[in-house]
Amino acid sequence: MAEKAFQDYYPDQMSYCYGCGRLNEFGLQIKSYWDGDETVCIYQPRPYHIAVPGYVYGGLLASLIDCHGTGTAAAAAYRDQGRAMDSDPPLRFLTASLHVDYLHPTPMGVPLEVRGRIKEVKGRKVIVAETLAAGGKICVQGEVVAVQVPDQLFQQIIREGSGG
Repeated sequence: MAEKAFQDYYPDQMSYCYGCGRLNEFGLQIKSYWDGDETVCIYQPRPYHIAVPGYVYGGLLASLIDCHGTGTAAAAAYRDQGRAMDSDPPLRFLTASLHVDYLHPTPMGVPLEVRGRIKEVKGRKVIVAETLAAGGKICVQGEVVAVQVPDQLFQQIIREGSGG
């Protein structure tokens, strides 16, 4: 995709998450985008993301739901405030609650499509309903309740990340 992903807007000090951090060379580095009123993330599992032969490890699936949800929450908060994602102050969200239902075994060898739908934006909280599909079949449903990083914690992370 030509547009920047939600995660590409995260400040450097907030870009080390194993699932979505663009600066974590060992992480998943997922990328999430708007697709109309929904969000989408396409991820190709690697051979080592195996549970049993032929199927994806459930922990990876939960991570995809989790990190796509927090990225979606940030994008929804910017959209709700009528702001561009590169505007200050930056908005960053963390998971307060993660619920995952595994509906079907998720096959290896095909790209996974994670879709998010905003259920609620209320103050510093965003609720995102999600599905994860493989080959067009929904294998996982989830919900993320994400909360905006408190200003004090955000400033502490920024200071520590800059050596201050």
